[in-house]
Amino acid sequence: MRYVAPTREALDARVLGRHPLDTWSQAYGFLGGASWPSIEVLNAHRPASMQQRFVAQTPQLLADGLHYEERIAVTGAIATRERNWHDLFNTLVWMRYPAIKQALNLRQVAEIAVMGRRERSRPQCALTHFDEAGIVVHLREPAMVEAWDAHDWETLFRGYRQAWLNGDTTVHVFGHALLEHALTPAKLLVGKAMVFLGGSGDVLDACAAAIDSGQVLNDPLELRPFPLSGLPGWHDDGDTADFYRATPCFQPVRAGRIYPPARATA
Repeated sequence: MRYVAPTREALDARVLGRHPLDTWSQAYGFLGGASWPSIEVLNAHRPASMQQRFVAQTPQLLADGLHYEERIAVTGAIATRERNWHDLFNTLVWMRYPAIKQALNLRQVAEIAVMGRRERSRPQCALTHFDEAGIVVHLREPAMVEAWDAHDWETLFRGYRQAWLNGDTTVHVFGHALLEHALTPAKLLVGKAMVFLGGSGDVLDACAAAIDSGQVLNDPLELRPFPLSGLPGWHDDGDTADFYRATPCFQPVRAGRIYPPARATA
């Protein structure tokens, strides 16, 4: 069933103070209140490193005949529907993670050049899944990856609770559709994660470089399911063992399912 976000008027403002929307609502004043930000306001908040710009999606814009991704690569114009949660979160992700978004765009355009505009390759599906529901996770303990490989959710989240809380691990919620789904408080969010282990480099730079070089996101099965509700403090029942055993978002690993090894940052 297609997800329908609450209207701005019906939004429960309390969700903006909860994970994962709390940091986004604090950094950008566009999520709360009665008014939608204009395209001009969004463009004024772009980081200096972002060359692309947001452009209202109108019939006139779409008449250029370009694919959405091609338009970004050729003209720098990111078609954006106004008064739309999905596209608003997309603009915010562009602002926060421009290098990763640009790497995804260039890979998509390269695949379109091979496949055409109607067919989709396995890499295109992987790139889209990450764009919509992606999470970048940086771990320090190899044993955490082993628990994740086995879908041992109680060990991963509850057994390493302190590591999640003290900054030894970092989680970047990247997917704009995932952020949109967070507008509904009862949803148990499961993202599609790329995991990095150890290293002293910047995990976001490493992620962008890996995407740009084609080392990752060549098949959707590379991505690991990551139930965000398992993170300490992200769900009211997260401190109980039964939560990880009975809640639907914590699925057992499928027979024969093997994930690629965690990548190093540098």
